Amino acid sequence: MLIGHISPEAARGGPIAAVRDGDTIVIDPGARTLSLEVPAEEIARRMAGWRAPASVAQVRPGSVHDKYIRLVSSAHYGCVL
Repeated sequence: MLIGHISPEAARGGPIAAVRDGDTIVIDPGARTLSLEVPAEEIARRMAGWRAPASVAQVRPGSVHDKYIRLVSSAHYGCVL
């Protein structure tokens, strides 16, 4: 079973960007659901402070981050080509 194939949703400001260490996530394979057990008000507070990741222009050329940005792909294709 594959759980958590959500990229790049969080980097684009989707709801998964509100998840923090220690949060409880309930996965129900039968119902095909994934739920974040955090009150809606707290999710809204977290998302209000969300900022987009650094743009590609701000990444140091030749760095590991630069290589990752250039090569990463969907897990459907094996993540890194």
